[in-house]
Amino acid sequence: MLAEILAVGSELLGFTRLDTNSLFLTRELLALGIAVQRKTVLPDDAQALSAAIRAALARSDVVLCTGGLGPTEDDRTVAAAAEALGVALVPDVAATRHLRQWFRRRHRPFRDMQLRQARRLASAAWLPNPLGTASGQWCEQNGKILVLLPGPPPELETMFAASVRPRLKVRVPVIARAVRVLSTAGLGEGEVDALAAPIYRQTLNPVTTILATAAPQVELHFQATGTTPASAQARADRLARRIERKLGLAVFSREQQTLPEVVGNLLRERRQTLALAESCTGGMLAERLTTAAGASDFFLGGVVSYANQAKQDLLGVRPATLARYGAVSAATAREMADGARERFASDWSLAITGIAGPGGGSARKPVGTVFIALGRRGKGTETFPYRFYGDRDRIRRFSAQTALNCLRLALLGR
Repeated sequence: MLAEILAVGSELLGFTRLDTNSLFLTRELLALGIAVQRKTVLPDDAQALSAAIRAALARSDVVLCTGGLGPTEDDRTVAAAAEALGVALVPDVAATRHLRQWFRRRHRPFRDMQLRQARRLASAAWLPNPLGTASGQWCEQNGKILVLLPGPPPELETMFAASVRPRLKVRVPVIARAVRVLSTAGLGEGEVDALAAPIYRQTLNPVTTILATAAPQVELHFQATGTTPASAQARADRLARRIERKLGLAVFSREQQTLPEVVGNLLRERRQTLALAESCTGGMLAERLTTAAGASDFFLGGVVSYANQAKQDLLGVRPATLARYGAVSAATAREMADGARERFASDWSLAITGIAGPGGGSARKPVGTVFIALGRRGKGTETFPYRFYGDRDRIRRFSAQTALNCLRLALLGR
């Protein structure tokens, strides 16, 4: 069974409103075993709405319209649906009663314009709205289903749970669904796909989706179906294992853990500690590590040494190093990492220094030049040069994520 979602509202075509209803409905429909093949955002235009409803019903088994059910002149979904289906609009007794009671309980005057919300497609069933005034409608015609839902998310979600999900559930075969997610670091989206595609293209079940969810992190989602939850999960896991062997150490999680969580667990398991020295990331790395509770088990502290004087005073970076190599250099990054490890008496230290932009770059050291240093007690300090691209925020995020991944690989002995 294929579904389509039509989100109605001229405001959704601007930049001030997000269509969160479609995300909710997609999740609910997938859980029922109904695939969403198209989503469309439409203005409050009767002709456009009518044409879109006709087209959607021609190619999909279930069409869900959200919004445009209110009492004002620009709420045109019901009239457009009637035109698309070629049916009349009739007053609904239950909807009228609901409206009058709703206003009476709130001691508010009832105006005739509210009766626009009590119009029902002649071939439709009324869907009550316990949270608002705009009633929903369920219409079956020529083997297709059209559902009209209110726009406010709490009203839509409540109505879907009470009146739509039960109706859909009895109309679809029981299909178990399962998902496995591989999270990767150190490879770009294209690199991940180049390695994984020759494997996942061999099967249509599971369906594989590659997402750059929080660049530079890339995730592979394997969505499988089966006759039982166990068989669906086994199918997803089999494909995930094959691709994980191909990706190797780039995979850092199979359980949708974040990279800071994985690194924290590795340090905790080894009873080892970490200290940080940050410049261009301005504390971003420390913030990421401390998002999850329990970071004090392994994270001792950090220094944000933005100015050169702070690098000298707080981390012991030598003035001669700064004068000869500059603040953005392998030598400075190394001394920052060494200084953090010495001052916090930690097992490991990470340091980041770079040019995040938009200014400050040069021909020799352009914007995006970053040096990461990783130090370990008794083992010395290693530096890694990088060139990241994008705006200031992207360069800082890539720097923090890459530093964490350097530490993860070192903890794994790579």
